[in-house]
Amino acid sequence: MIYIYNDYGGTHTTSLAAAYHLKQLPQSERKLTSEEILNVKYFNKLTKKEFGKLIFRGIDGDGNSVYTMGHKREKLVVPALKELTLLLEEKFHFNEKIVFSNTSPTVPIAMSIGGYLSRALKIDFIGVPLLIIGTKQCCDNIFRLVENTKQIGKAANGEKVIIIENEKYK
Repeated sequence: MIYIYNDYGGTHTTSLAAAYHLKQLPQSERKLTSEEILNVKYFNKLTKKEFGKLIFRGIDGDGNSVYTMGHKREKLVVPALKELTLLLEEKFHFNEKIVFSNTSPTVPIAMSIGGYLSRALKIDFIGVPLLIIGTKQCCDNIFRLVENTKQIGKAANGEKVIIIENEKYK
């Protein structure tokens, strides 16, 4: 199985989701420390060049590949990838279940503003503290989203491509 966590930028909530999925962060809903947040691989590091690219994050304990992707405002990227996957399955007997999980519903306003200031405007001295505040606000939601994503992936029998939009987490 292949898990792909996706959102607008692909560098904040997706990085955290991949780290939770791969057990690189504590497996609980507790608030992360600033150090834990800043040590997550790729967190606040990706640039415009990485938009639309699948970034391999690792193999989970069940042997599943974990990727992340930032797709900007392009809402059709994930459905297009689903169609491509189904085509590859039909033409070339590609036989791998793929689970797309949208992490956008977990993003609080502090993270959005911090990400914009840091990534787009390069104002890290304001953006990074806001990102940390936002991450502490939503890390428990990201943890639950990952657990839900893994559960849906394991339970979905017969479906080759699963798209999980997720709901707004509170």
